[in-house]
Amino acid sequence: MTNKLSERVMHAIFLVAACTSVLAVALICVFLFANGLPAMGEIGIFDFLFGQTWRPSNDLYGIFPFILGSIYVTAGAILIGVPVALLTAIFMVHYCPKRLYPFFKATVNLMAGVPSVVYGFFGLVVFVPWLRELTGNGTTMFTASLLLGIMILPTVTGVAESAIRSVPDSYYEGALALGATHERSVFFTVFPAAKSGVMAGVVLGIGRAIGETMAVIMVAGNQTWMPQGVFEGLRTMTANIVMEMGYAANLHREALIATGVVLFVFILIINLCISALKRRSAYE
Repeated sequence: MTNKLSERVMHAIFLVAACTSVLAVALICVFLFANGLPAMGEIGIFDFLFGQTWRPSNDLYGIFPFILGSIYVTAGAILIGVPVALLTAIFMVHYCPKRLYPFFKATVNLMAGVPSVVYGFFGLVVFVPWLRELTGNGTTMFTASLLLGIMILPTVTGVAESAIRSVPDSYYEGALALGATHERSVFFTVFPAAKSGVMAGVVLGIGRAIGETMAVIMVAGNQTWMPQGVFEGLRTMTANIVMEMGYAANLHREALIATGVVLFVFILIINLCISALKRRSAYE
């Protein structure tokens, strides 16, 4: 009788916890869309999403430069960080000596726990002066992409390592038995077999990069006009929200919330991609 009662209590606790999580997400969605959609309607959806001028003092609320800024910075971070992360995962699984593995694993885990403001400060005092000497401008799209590429390393590396380890040993052993070298067995047999899990890690890295705020504010330059080039400054959607929400009011505030709606849709699309990759991996 006591065991049945304890099971019911624990079942109720787990149910409440699950419902609380779902309720929290639902409340966030309701808040964003209830406050953001009216602003889009007042400004005009086309003018809001594709307008190239952000000037709240003149009631101009075009966020297209910020959308492009978020996409460009995220794409740059993926181009810089993903190859390094995948090669690191392959090294840790198939090349790393057993004595050194705990050190590398602990280092990757430590990178995941470093606050973003610390990364931003590192980029501000190291990358910005270095790039200023090379290009004449340190707070640029490239600086933000380089910093975000470093920040997504632990996310992509951790997921990719787990995916590669999940591949049965028979794949590797079979490739060796057919005469393939160690490198060919790893890169042309094991790694392709883990592609769904690896892609899930890449998508998570995209979500990490596109949602980053503080580090980007510190190194991206924060210009509100259209991105002019790799070595010019820009502003992302998250940076725009954080920098102006403190003093925004009325339509300006609602426009910033509407920017959050657009960012929320981006994240939702990324999560749907992860779900699709997981379903595909289950059928393979």
